[in-house]
Amino acid sequence: MLNVFTLANGRLFQEEIESLEELARFKPIWVDLESPTPEERRWVKQHFGLSIPDDAMDDDIEESARFFEEDNGELHVRSDFLIDDPEDPRAVRVAFILNEHNDTLKSRGVLFSIHDEDVPVFRLLRMRARRMPGLIEDAKDVLLMLFDADAEYCADTLEDIYDELEQVSHKVLSSDAADSTLGEALSAIARHEDMSGRIRRNVMDTRRAVSFMMRSRLLSAEQFEDARQIMRDLDSLDGHTAFLFDKINFLMDATVGFININQNKIIKIFSVA
Repeated sequence: MLNVFTLANGRLFQEEIESLEELARFKPIWVDLESPTPEERRWVKQHFGLSIPDDAMDDDIEESARFFEEDNGELHVRSDFLIDDPEDPRAVRVAFILNEHNDTLKSRGVLFSIHDEDVPVFRLLRMRARRMPGLIEDAKDVLLMLFDADAEYCADTLEDIYDELEQVSHKVLSSDAADSTLGEALSAIARHEDMSGRIRRNVMDTRRAVSFMMRSRLLSAEQFEDARQIMRDLDSLDGHTAFLFDKINFLMDATVGFININQNKIIKIFSVA
């Protein structure tokens, strides 16, 4: 799927592209490719002069492979975005390409994003940009606001985990918790521990991406301050994840302890009998 986003009266408008001729009609600041077909890649190459790398979404973890600038002025950022799916929590790799230097290409001033599936943070930004005139003024704002929305998404997910752990805590610490209840609690605690770990990794990844943007010297003074605020928001999440891990460890130990107590009671009953 190929979507382009244009600015009109300070708002971001989305258009789905179905042909090269249709693509040529717009002057977007953001081009989003979700599971792009070879034909859509070819349209981008023909119109913008941009070749999407075959390894755009590879799982490299080395910073040099994920954050770099090409000789032609293209800035490459590969970042992970969280999907809080109860059935399949995961991170989605998104490759960003931004050209702010090469005037000879139509891709100048356009942010390109390439990913395999829809990302909740992208939907959140699209909704905000339609409702809030002036939120976005150029392609760099799009990228920064995506990272800002990612930080907020992580914060909301942490709040959900905390609320759910409160419910688990009431079940575990009740005086008559049965083994079946404790088993369910143990499973829930393990899921929350896994999700908390994913959030911590995602926060670290987003921090690296924003830091790279700040070092690139492409940001205006206002955008640089926005990036600093995003970094502060990300830093504040560290304390929340640490608190949740402490709570998870406590509940895990308590649950296992109560299960052992219940089993010992059963053993004593059979021993007496």
